[in-house]
Amino acid sequence: METIEWVKTASVDEFPSNAGACVLVNGEQIAVFNFGEENKWYATQNLCPHKKEMAISRGLTGDSNGTPKVACPFHKKSFSLEDGSCLTDEDYELKTYPVKVENGFVYIGME
Repeated sequence: METIEWVKTASVDEFPSNAGACVLVNGEQIAVFNFGEENKWYATQNLCPHKKEMAISRGLTGDSNGTPKVACPFHKKSFSLEDGSCLTDEDYELKTYPVKVENGFVYIGME
């Protein structure tokens, strides 16, 4: 079983509600999504697996049949924020990371 290291990123105030932002954690760009209305947080790799651009944090957020998702701003492929699976093309997926909020700060779990 792998141990998770919780890395403090930024204050919750630094993240837009119902949108994404990018943070650098241990040299990796991580896209963090704040679903403010539901008080849920998600994190994925920021690298688009299709276009190989650092853009996922700028994607459009929403849901697909109750599954929180992000759509890449370049090609509109949609990814589940829960498990990273591509909702529009099975050949792509995003790495996901656990997220927690404590004392007003967002933490990303790194293995």
